[in-house]
Amino acid sequence: MADDESQTAATDITETEKVATSNGKPTMAVKIYAPFQVYFEGEARSLSAVNATGPFDILPHHHNFLCMLVPGVITVQTLDGSKDIKVNRALMHVKSDKVSVFVDV
Repeated sequence: MADDESQTAATDITETEKVATSNGKPTMAVKIYAPFQVYFEGEARSLSAVNATGPFDILPHHHNFLCMLVPGVITVQTLDGSKDIKVNRALMHVKSDKVSVFVDV
């Protein structure tokens, strides 16, 4: 019986730890797009933006999150450097290491 519990625990840990990584560092899938244009789509280490409360960062393993962004710059830390995307308004949705930003909504 103890062996069954340890196998179940090991399976649970393995399932929850399935995270995209690059060079051993966790990443998340990011897509920033408008109705007719994709500004960025790919793996990223972090994303920085500004909402009505102020500036914030999204990192891998972030809790589910939904907010409206104010005019400013979204900075995506990619695997190769950083990319800045200027937005007037946008909706950001974060869930399960996937970040979607709908621009000009």
